[in-house]
Amino acid sequence: MTSGPLLKNALVTGATSGIGEATVRALAASGRNVLAVARREARLEALAAETGCSWMAADVRETDRLGGRLRAFAPDIIVNNAGVGHGSAGLEGLDPAAIQEAFDINVVAPVQITALALAGMRERRRGHIVNIGSIAGLHTLVSAVYGGTKAAIHRFGQNLRFELRGSGIRVTELCPGRVSSEFYQAAQGDRDTLDRMGQSGIVELQPQDIADAILFAVNAPAHVNVATIELLPTEQAVGGVQATPVDHLK
Repeated sequence: MTSGPLLKNALVTGATSGIGEATVRALAASGRNVLAVARREARLEALAAETGCSWMAADVRETDRLGGRLRAFAPDIIVNNAGVGHGSAGLEGLDPAAIQEAFDINVVAPVQITALALAGMRERRRGHIVNIGSIAGLHTLVSAVYGGTKAAIHRFGQNLRFELRGSGIRVTELCPGRVSSEFYQAAQGDRDTLDRMGQSGIVELQPQDIADAILFAVNAPAHVNVATIELLPTEQAVGGVQATPVDHLK
């Protein structure tokens, strides 16, 4: 039985905080060669000193720059983690530039990075694409833009898995709920919202929880594709119906 550890070279985007940083640490500790990609050079240097990973300071939208390094590194695993939370509080009043950036970073960049790596993976007949989605891409929440980008990534992964059937390349999507991280704090924005969330009684997921799930997927036997994982705090639930306020019906 062939197992995941044959996949040795792992590329992780958004690598200098939260889920990305925890994933770099977990993959490096598992004996893999990790290429960490993020914008903050000082943090990348510190992470490399601690984990032994290699790194590249780049914006994930710079695919021309990333292409050569990616092909030379020949990743067996890609963790498309970099993202922004623009619009997670609603569409109204959102800057058009923020809307564009959300789709460029959350959708276009991971699709392009994946496309750059596929030829090498097909030639080696192995590979694993891991996309960090969100419950906002699976369920109805107040996040038309952010949820829309994550829904696009969900459908991208589902269809890509079908395209790659017979190639030996696996596709996994991780869909977290509330995670304690810089990303989530930045996405929520105002202090009042964060304070109310802090009083909700929900013990948030930690980045390491997501990294552990990624390891579970990539370490699975080669004939096993862990397709989609939803991870939520025990006290968080999604779904239900909210009635229209009566005042709006008058």
